[in-house]
Amino acid sequence: MAAARTVLAVLCGQRRPPGMQAIEALAEVRYTDATGLPDALHGADALFVWDFLSSAVCEAWPHADRLRWIHIASAGVDRLLFPELAHSSVVVTNSRGVFDRPIAEYVLGLILGIAKDLATTLALQREGTWRHRETRRIDTQDVLVVGTGSIGRATGRLLMAAGLTVTAVGRTARQHDPDFSAVHSAEELARLLPTADYVVVAAPLTEMTRGMFDAQAFARMQRSAWLINVGRGAIVDEADLLSALGAGEIGGAALDVFDEEPLPADHPLWTLPNVIVSPHMSGDFVGWLDALVALFGVNFARWLADERLLNEVDKRAGFVPTG
Repeated sequence: MAAARTVLAVLCGQRRPPGMQAIEALAEVRYTDATGLPDALHGADALFVWDFLSSAVCEAWPHADRLRWIHIASAGVDRLLFPELAHSSVVVTNSRGVFDRPIAEYVLGLILGIAKDLATTLALQREGTWRHRETRRIDTQDVLVVGTGSIGRATGRLLMAAGLTVTAVGRTARQHDPDFSAVHSAEELARLLPTADYVVVAAPLTEMTRGMFDAQAFARMQRSAWLINVGRGAIVDEADLLSALGAGEIGGAALDVFDEEPLPADHPLWTLPNVIVSPHMSGDFVGWLDALVALFGVNFARWLADERLLNEVDKRAGFVPTG
């Protein structure tokens, strides 16, 4: 008797993942939206969460009667790790690595734009105003990167190469690190915040990092310092951030992620002069969708061959352990 064919469910949003032909040749692929996910999960061996902003997996979980593996098309897994999944035997992998360099480049671009005051230059150009100004050099400035995963490390490497001094905060301190001038434990964050010209949030959202940047954190930052968040919106208390910006406690904020996405049109962050808002796009480069499918394809082949999967998530910790 022939072995049963592998069944793969793919949770899609408005569009299907591109370039799935090779995978379709290896398995029965069931494309579905959130409404149809319960039926698609019934009898499925694996799930590819292409619509990584969806919460449908939790709601459809009782129908996952044969599921052994979930892969998500994002680096963050906070939307996916509901308690029933976290305590199950289902393996979870993510798309770590696809976004590392693009996000690092985005952070460097933000720092250069802030230091060189490009916003004022563009505003004066629109007005037709010639106004000479001085700008800052970045090789005299200090960056504190919060998060020592692959995105934080790629950011550290690029910023160090550009001449910035980069210190990091991670789970554990290290005396020597190839990507940062120093790595300190999370317990030292309060002591380090006053030393940074830029604070870059690149950590995953966990119970430890949720609300990490609150009124107390902003009060410790330099009045000229900028917060850059490319991690998750909930790591920053937005109400406290608005208060800190209004009181001049920090220099500004460049935000790519928010508590609510899309950011509501009437949100005050849109109109503050010292805030840069981008629509969760810091890692999205030309060809990123193909790169996500290519990574899944590699992992799918490994899974069919019963080989070790790439990017296996520690479901209790909420991220892929470094090393």
